[in-house]
Amino acid sequence: MQYLTISADETMEIAQKLGEALPADSLLILNGDLGMGKTVFAKGLAAGLGITERITSPTFLLVQEYDGGRLPFCHMDAYRLEDCPVADLGLDDYWSSRGVCLIEWGELLSEILPESYTKIEIARLDDEHRVFTVSGEHEALIAELWKDFEYK
Repeated sequence: MQYLTISADETMEIAQKLGEALPADSLLILNGDLGMGKTVFAKGLAAGLGITERITSPTFLLVQEYDGGRLPFCHMDAYRLEDCPVADLGLDDYWSSRGVCLIEWGELLSEILPESYTKIEIARLDDEHRVFTVSGEHEALIAELWKDFEYK
């Protein structure tokens, strides 16, 4: 399924709705070019989980962990792992931590990802419009939550 947002505020809104509804042990892979709104999405997801801390991109840290919401939130950015042997990093501990894990540039970790996760691809139509293509584990949940944003 595909969904359309027409502003950063709408991207925050759909992500927040998702954060409010996701169950524990949810793994989201978020792919899209630079400037697509991945960090905006992460901020909305965290808000939906009840995280009040400031959310920043973990590009240089690899992983940011947040507690204090209804579920723990792990925000990971695999961008800098393109040429690294990821199997030995122990990253799988993060998505088996009973919380919600969001991995930006998650396709770079494909060799170690579990079988079950939700993949969200973000593409740009223009400066403000984004198309979100969703597949995987929480596709039905997202279809219900984001029905007002469906893109045909």
